[in-house]
Amino acid sequence: MSMILSASVVRVRDGLPLSASTDYDQSMGMQECRKYFKMLSKKLSQLPDRCTLKTGQYNINFISSLGVSYMMLCTENYPSVLAFCFLDELQKEFITTYNMMKTNTAVRPYCFIEFDNFIQRTKQRYNNTRSLSTKMNLADMQTEIKLRPPYQISLSELGSANGFAHLSVSEYKGTGKISAAPHQRLEPVTLPGIVSFVLSLLCGALNLIRGFHAIESLLQNEGEDFSYVIAFFLGTAACLYQCYLFVYYTGWRNAKSFLTFGLICLCNMYLYELRNLWQLFFHVTVGAFSTLQIRLRQPQGKSPDYNV
Repeated sequence: MSMILSASVVRVRDGLPLSASTDYDQSMGMQECRKYFKMLSKKLSQLPDRCTLKTGQYNINFISSLGVSYMMLCTENYPSVLAFCFLDELQKEFITTYNMMKTNTAVRPYCFIEFDNFIQRTKQRYNNTRSLSTKMNLADMQTEIKLRPPYQISLSELGSANGFAHLSVSEYKGTGKISAAPHQRLEPVTLPGIVSFVLSLLCGALNLIRGFHAIESLLQNEGEDFSYVIAFFLGTAACLYQCYLFVYYTGWRNAKSFLTFGLICLCNMYLYELRNLWQLFFHVTVGAFSTLQIRLRQPQGKSPDYNV
């Protein structure tokens, strides 16, 4: 008998489970599939936005959008078009019910467990295919699946040491493969992120102005220390680079942001004699805040474009 067995909602950046249906089946096959769920959850940021993993008797399908992934387990003979229509319906309801700020700041597993009620109702509808014929049009999803089929994940790839890091983004156009590429899209910008970006630009501008004033003072007084000019311009470069890291994805992005923050601290320590405590506190705090926002804004897969 073809049917949906379970479903879950997972945050893409760290695999945190946000909600899930209640599972009563404790068979060996189901326990094995739960292991695959956990393994996939850790790799979501490296995978395409629509994938299928075939594990023998069962299939795991998922879609990712706006930093959240919607996963489901079904029998191997369950129609693919119905599976992705089911996931698309979960996605639309979840986005409508919970704002992005809540999902980004969630720290406890299953903190949206009440969403299980909607998952269970929708699962019952999709397991009774007779009730679906008059409620939805499958033609659009069928066309979408044909034009851009879900990427087929193999068990060997899932268990490999490097995951999907050896695959390229350009290859995935429905049947290709993907990796965490240098130009991967980041999660949508939040209000705190915008604030940190503006404050970093402000600190960079202040350092640049003070740097020019230091050059002017150096030209007028030969006894002035040229190292202050270097410290101001290094501070400017560090602030601007933090803005760049916030906007664009690069390799070792988090490590670069911490090193940049360290440079900001060193510059301000050297400029201790030219700034008061409040100015030093402002520059260091903005640097720390920007580093945090860079850390929170993680890569995401391409948002799905379903027309169900």
